Amino acid sequence: MWCNHSQRGGFGKKVGIVDLTRGELGTRGSAQLRKVEATKAAKILGVAVRENLGFADGFFRNDKAHQLEIIRLLRKYQPEIVLCNAIDDRHIDHPKGSKVVSDACFLSGLVKIETFLDNVTQEKWRPKQVYHYIQWKNIEPDFVVDVTEFISKKEAAVMAYSSQFFDPKSKEPETPITSKNFTESITYRAKDLGRLIGVEYAEGFTSERYVAVEDLSKLI
Repeated sequence: MWCNHSQRGGFGKKVGIVDLTRGELGTRGSAQLRKVEATKAAKILGVAVRENLGFADGFFRNDKAHQLEIIRLLRKYQPEIVLCNAIDDRHIDHPKGSKVVSDACFLSGLVKIETFLDNVTQEKWRPKQVYHYIQWKNIEPDFVVDVTEFISKKEAAVMAYSSQFFDPKSKEPETPITSKNFTESITYRAKDLGRLIGVEYAEGFTSERYVAVEDLSKLI
């Protein structure tokens, strides 16, 4: 789950990352190594905060207990925009993560749901927007964003998880994401979406509701 909120007293944005699991069931590497890689990726991206909820990899559920854990963080950081997993994907945790985060975003705005932080009652908070990024499957996006300026940083952040991707020297088992083709797909899919909107690279997202714009002249 990605949270994007206004920088207090400033004109920019702060971005935070909340991981749902530690990735302990991953075929390659370990939960400990993933933590090291996640820290490295966070530094590359320059995020303001990164937390891990420690849900059971592969087995977490969209239930009250898990929703409340997410609600506590939503109310703590008060994001305006939440970017979460793909609504449909190969890995079973991705659509589950998508749904539990989306549901928590709605429930977080209900005043009669009480949560506490450091023994203090939290105020209700509902993000203005919830969008879903696209992962393994080539889902048709509802909108695309020009990311030409940031594509190299995205590549570097992804490859910070070196245990998970293409490495001809690795002796660990192969997985669908360890091929050179998958690594190259990070840029060639972005390049294709960019081609379709007239820029070099673009990122696609899906939305649970209509996407609105203030002014037609601001569309690319």
